[in-house]
Formats: sequence, structure tokens, C-alpha cells
Amino acid sequence: MSIAPTFKRKIINDPLYGFITISDKLVFDVIEHPFFQRLRRIEQLGLASMVYPGALHTRFHHALGAMHLMGQAIETLRSKGFEISPEEAQGATLAILLHDIGHGPFSHALEHHIVQGISHEEITLMFMQELNTEFGNKLETAIAIFGNTYPRKFLHQMVSGQLDMDRLDYLMRDSFYTGVNEGVISTDRILKMLTVANDELAVELKGIYSIEKFIVARRLMYWQVYYHKTVLSVEYMLVSILNRARYLAKQGTDLSASESLAFFIGQQIGKEQFESSETPLAMFAALDDYDIFSAIKTWSFHADPILSLLCSSLLNRNLFRVVISATPFEAAKMKEIRQTISGKLNLTDEECTFLTGGGEISNSAYDPNSDRITIVDKNNKLWDISGLSEQLNIAIYNKTVSKFFTYFPKWAGQ
Repeated sequence: MSIAPTFKRKIINDPLYGFITISDKLVFDVIEHPFFQRLRRIEQLGLASMVYPGALHTRFHHALGAMHLMGQAIETLRSKGFEISPEEAQGATLAILLHDIGHGPFSHALEHHIVQGISHEEITLMFMQELNTEFGNKLETAIAIFGNTYPRKFLHQMVSGQLDMDRLDYLMRDSFYTGVNEGVISTDRILKMLTVANDELAVELKGIYSIEKFIVARRLMYWQVYYHKTVLSVEYMLVSILNRARYLAKQGTDLSASESLAFFIGQQIGKEQFESSETPLAMFAALDDYDIFSAIKTWSFHADPILSLLCSSLLNRNLFRVVISATPFEAAKMKEIRQTISGKLNLTDEECTFLTGGGEISNSAYDPNSDRITIVDKNNKLWDISGLSEQLNIAIYNKTVSKFFTYFPKWAGQ
């Protein structure tokens, strides 16, 4: 009599948490799937490694880390008497594991530029539905938890909320790989302080100081890493490259690119196309950082002077200047910068828009009007942390802080 082979648990060595154990065969099979393995080829922080050389970690690292934290959170809640079934645990694990699977090349840097009118969360759901079909409808609970249609709300909050496993991991991981210590938080203590109140994720009162540090760390990481002015420079140069390539493709100019990249720069692909055909999702699944960077290397020798300038400048780290201020950049100054560019490179004013621009960045450390962080005191009374914490009454933590920026070649202005 033959005996069906049993699944042997797998162990992954993670630089943050040590050994991450995978003891569920379905979870392991999903990790092995090409959709998930693609995350190895998508950098977590886009091109932030141009500023922080160690920031070469990927969405693959982050997804496994968030999955590990989910396992610890579930173990904590079970130890406090909250019943979480094996099916729910598996569903929550798969939901957090796959929460970023819809990211495109260089993560947030090119979101809404590769495709328009559709978020990475919506593409994630499409990938999850495809995997659900391939794995015999075994991801139904994961999809419900991810989409917040599962009746137990706290499970979704651990996947997507103001104190979810996603944020806990990326703060620690991004801090580790960039070397920016301001992002270090007490993940172990936060996880041990988790509880459930009225079917919502909450934190015991004695964990309040760890939560305060988490909120402050998130604010500091945004200004010091995610919105670092040189990171913005690299990201918007990348966006300009893609915009120029798309403009040239529309004019019929020959551009050497992979099949998947050519598909997205040759036409506008948005939500309608994803919902009406299987081709966009299949092409998106084949697209990663390698496609973009390979094209940039090739295009650095392109006959178009704007495209070649942008690509060679990015490759050789001859980055644009970024100016950040509390008020929008003066229109007259922008016009002067474009005139300088036009005169030096013999470009039209329209062509100069590929070499300069601006925008707005916002940082909301904690929004009590959103999915709040609830504190449970010794009398089981519930509090919003912003009303209980001594530190978080400060307006800067509760309100959105916005700044304006502009970018242009360094030689075009001061």
C-alpha cells in the first residue's frame, strides 16, 4: 500500500526575524507560483538604492516578512482566548502574503504610470482570483479577508489597517536596509499587545508607548526615506522616461523593449482593458524591474535626444535637482527654467516638460477619522489612541502635512 507523501515544513532565513517557517502546503505552493516569484524582481523601494545603497530588498522579502508577522499575531490572539479557525488562519496568511502581488515595476514609483485608473490593490485582487481558480477555489477566504467582505473585521485590519502586518514589516525592513534607524519599532511588543474588542483589532493599554513610537517612526520614515528629495528626483526621472517613451511610441518611433513593456507603452491600458480581456493581466505578470532597466540601458543610446539624456543621466546618477517648499513653485521661475533648457538643448517648450515638472507630497502619520487604532484600558473601555496618548495630541501627527516640489536638470536653475 502506497502512502501519500506528507508536506515537510520549509524554513527561510530572514535577516530581520531569523527563521520563517512555512508549514502549510497551500501557502508554500502559492509562494512557488510564478505570480509570486515575480516579486523577487520588484524592488520594495523603487530606485531608493540610488540614495541608500543598501535598499535593494524586494517585494518578495517584504511579503514573506509580513506573512511571518501575521503568524505571530494569530498566535498571540489565540493565546488570549480568541478563536481563529485553521481556515481563517490560512486565509489571513494568504491575504497578507499576496497583498502586494499587484505591484508593477519599481513598486510605487511607477504606479499609475504603467497603467492608468487602476490601483495595485485592484490588480492584486485579479491575481488572487486567478490563483483561486488554479488552486481549486482554496483562496476564497483569503479573498474575502483581503477585500473586507469576511464577517470578522479584525482579520482584514491585520492585512490592511493603520496597524497592519504590512506597515509593521515595511517600517522595520526599510529601516534595516536603508540604515535609517528612525524606522525601528518594537514589533515583538506590539504583536504581544494585540487584542480584539467589538470584533475590531485593538491594543492593550500597556502597549501604548510602542504604538506611539510606531506612529512617529512612520512619519519620520516618510520624510527621511520615501519622500527624500533625491529619491523623488530618481522616481520622477523614471516617470519622465516612461512618458517620453510612450510619446515616441505614439508617434511611430521604433523603441526596443520587451514584449510586455512594449504592450504597455504602446497603448493606454486601464481598468476597462483589465476587466474586458485576459491579455493585460498576463502581460502585467510578465513585467518587472528588469524590463524597465534593460530598456533604459538600450534607450540611453536612442536617437531621440530627450530620451537618451534622461536614460543616460539616470544610469550614471547625474540626477535632477529637486526643490521642496511649503508653497507651490513660482510659475515665472518655472518658465525661466524651461527657457534655459530650451536654449541649451534647442527644444520646444512642450519638449521641455519631459525634463521638468512638479507635484505635491503628503504625509499623514495617523488619521483618527480613518481605521483608527483602538486602545483597551484595564476596565475594557475603548479609546482612540489620539485622544489617550500624551504624545499624539500634537496636531502634526493627526493632520496631513503637505509640501510641494519641483524638479529640473541641475544646470537649468538654482
